[in-house]
Amino acid sequence: MGLTWAIGGGLLAAGLVVQGAGTGVAAGPPEADLAYHGAAGMSAGRVDLRFVPRNHGPAGVSDATVRLRWSAALADRQQLPAGCARSGERVVLCRTGALAADEVGRPVEMRVRLREAPTEVLVEFDTVWGGGAVDRHRENDRQRVLVLDTGDTYYF
Repeated sequence: MGLTWAIGGGLLAAGLVVQGAGTGVAAGPPEADLAYHGAAGMSAGRVDLRFVPRNHGPAGVSDATVRLRWSAALADRQQLPAGCARSGERVVLCRTGALAADEVGRPVEMRVRLREAPTEVLVEFDTVWGGGAVDRHRENDRQRVLVLDTGDTYYF
């Protein structure tokens, strides 16, 4: 490992060069692009939700965690699928499992009971942990889904 100096155009720049078997370029964390797509429907305070995580790559992730924030309070007792847990009155966290680059993960399906029976609920999705990978395209792993109490299915 050595420190190099370059002077040019009146500027002084220092750069760290890592020498060894590689190319001499320090590697940063892997980059992955996570997204979530699915469907939701609500009737009488019960929301049926199904979503599928996807990694657009270029690197895989060993695991990731998606946060679901609800605009209405959840009922105290819930039957959540394996890999999902409550994290507050209006928050559920779910693991995605390992996702290779350009891979669709296992579907996550749940029925959530709301404390009351509102006419609508907003569900917000976002990645809170990406297995150590960096996601430079965060706009597609953040979803906002408005679900009306009509019994209709809303796709996202």
